[in-house]
Amino acid sequence: MSKRSILLALTLLMASPTFAAEQKAWLPDQGDGTYRNPVLAGDYSDPDVVRVGQFYYLTASSFTNTPGLPILRSTDLVNWTLIGHALTDIPPVAHHMTPRRGGGVWAPAIRHHGGKFMIYYPDPDFGVFLVTAKDPAGPWSKPVLVDDAKGMIDPAPFWDDNGQGWLVHGWARSRAGVANIISLRKLNAAGDKTVGERIKIIDGEALPKVMTSRGPFPWMTTEGPKLYKRDGWYYVFAPSGSVKGGWQGVFRSRALTGPYEGRDVLDQGKTEVNGPHQGAWVTTPTGEDWFLHFQDADSYGRRVWLQPMVWKDGWPVIGADPDGDGVGEPVLTRRKPKSAAASAITAPPDSDRFDGKLSPAWQWNANSQADWSDLKAAPGKLRLKSISGSENLWEVGALLTQKLPAERFTATTKLTFAPRAVGERTGLVMFGSDYAWLGLRNGKDGLSLVRVDRAGADAFKPEQVTTVLETAPATVWLRLSAEPVTVADPPPGFSPYWPSMLRSTHAKVTFSYSLDGVTYKPVGEPFVSKPGRWVGAQMGLFAQAPSGTPSNTSTRIGWSDVEEFLVGP
Repeated sequence: MSKRSILLALTLLMASPTFAAEQKAWLPDQGDGTYRNPVLAGDYSDPDVVRVGQFYYLTASSFTNTPGLPILRSTDLVNWTLIGHALTDIPPVAHHMTPRRGGGVWAPAIRHHGGKFMIYYPDPDFGVFLVTAKDPAGPWSKPVLVDDAKGMIDPAPFWDDNGQGWLVHGWARSRAGVANIISLRKLNAAGDKTVGERIKIIDGEALPKVMTSRGPFPWMTTEGPKLYKRDGWYYVFAPSGSVKGGWQGVFRSRALTGPYEGRDVLDQGKTEVNGPHQGAWVTTPTGEDWFLHFQDADSYGRRVWLQPMVWKDGWPVIGADPDGDGVGEPVLTRRKPKSAAASAITAPPDSDRFDGKLSPAWQWNANSQADWSDLKAAPGKLRLKSISGSENLWEVGALLTQKLPAERFTATTKLTFAPRAVGERTGLVMFGSDYAWLGLRNGKDGLSLVRVDRAGADAFKPEQVTTVLETAPATVWLRLSAEPVTVADPPPGFSPYWPSMLRSTHAKVTFSYSLDGVTYKPVGEPFVSKPGRWVGAQMGLFAQAPSGTPSNTSTRIGWSDVEEFLVGP
C-alpha cells in the first residue's frame, strides 16, 4: 500500500468507528502535499471566501433550500468542514413556504468587518439582505433588507481606505429588465442600508470585445462582481460570457467609480473545465494568492475549484499560464497552499445515522415547519411525517435533500413505513426537473414497492408508476448508485460559444432494494438525472400523503422512520 493510501485510510478510520459507512465518495486532499480539483465536489454555487486569522470561511448560494447560506471552514482551502448555516428561513417567510424554484438566495458575499462576520445576499424578487454574527458557526442575526431594488444580484461589500463602505452588484434581466451591468452604491456607517445615488461603473454592452483563449468574445452576462483594492488600483473581479461557457474577467481603475479597463484572466483554455468563473480571491497568512471559483457541472451542480493566482504587470493571472499570455486555465492538481495549521483529510458530511440530531448536509426544499420531522419519536431514527402535498415533487417543500457528493457514489437507506391513509408514500429520490424515486406506497390492499419516474416535472408532465412488489413489508432497504454520463446538447442561441456548451454531464442512477439489508435487487432501467433550476440534482427522502387529504383525517396521517442514510463510493 502506498503512503498516500495509508494516510487516506488512517484519516477515514479515525473519523468514525464505522469505516465502511464513512468512506467518502470524493476527497480532494491527496495525502502527499497535493490536492485535486474540485476541492468541493458538491453543489456549492457562487462561492465566496474570507480569511480570518488561520481560518477560511466559505458561503454559497442556497436558492430555495433551507437552512440556507451554508458556512464551511478550512485551514488550507482544500479540506472543508460544514459548520452550519447562516439562514434558518428565507424571508419573506410566508412567500417561501412554497419552493420558489429558481428564486430565494442567490450569490452571496462574506466579509469580516468591525469585529463581526457579515453576509450580503440577494433575493432577486425582493432585494439585498444582510445577516451578521460574532461566531461564523452562529447564531446569525435575522436578515435585514439593505436595498429593495428588484433584480439586484450578486452583492459584495467593500470598505475603502477612508472607511466608507460600498456595495457593488449586478442585475438579473428577468427581474430588472437590464443585465451585463455592474453598479455601485454607498453603504451607511452600519453597513445595513444603501444610501445615495446608484452609479453604473461597468457596462458590458459598451465594452470592446475581450481576447480569450478562443479569440475575441463580447462581454455578456457580466455579473458576480467582487471589489478589491491593491497598490492603489481598484479591481472588480466579475465573470462574463454565461454560466456554463464563460470566463473570469477582471477590471481595474485608479478611481473607484472608473473608468475601468478589463481583461480575461481565466478561461477554459485547452482543458475540459467549462466556464471557470465567479468566486473569491484570498491571500494566505504566508502571502500566497489563491482563487476559488465554481464550474457548472450540470446535474452535479456548481462545484468549487481552487486555483493558484499570481500578479503580473498589475493584473492577476489565475490557474496555469503555459503560453504566458496572462490568460490562465484551470489546474487539475497542484501542491496545497502553505498552511501553519494542520488539517485532517476531510470533506463535507453526507452519511447520517440520525443519532439525536440532523446532519447539516440535509436541507428542506422550502421554509420548513416543525411538524415535518421528528428525531425524538423513535430514538436513533428520523421520523418523516406524511405531509399532504402535490403528487409532483417539484411543488413540494417537505422534501429532505442533500447535494450529490461526487460523480460516482452510492446512497443506501433503511426505512420503516407506518401509513394511516390510502395513498401515502415514502421513498428515496434522485430529484431535479426530471426525477425518479423508489419506495413504498399504501394502497387499499396494503403496501407495495414502487418505482416512480417523472420526466419534465417542471413542465408538470405526468408520472409513470411501476409496481415492483405487489405486497411489500413495512421495512425495506433502498439504494441508488450513480455514475456520470455525458449527453449531447444543441448549440446555444448565441455565437460565438465554447465547445463545452455542446455537452452535459448527468448522473446515471441505478435503483435497487433489499428485504434483508444484504442482498440487493436492481429495479428497472437506469434513470438519467436532470438538474433543478440553477441547482444540480439532489438526492433525498420524503414521506407524503396525497394532496387534498380530508381535514378530518389529516391529523391521523402516518410516517416513515428512517434508520440510516449511508453514502460512499
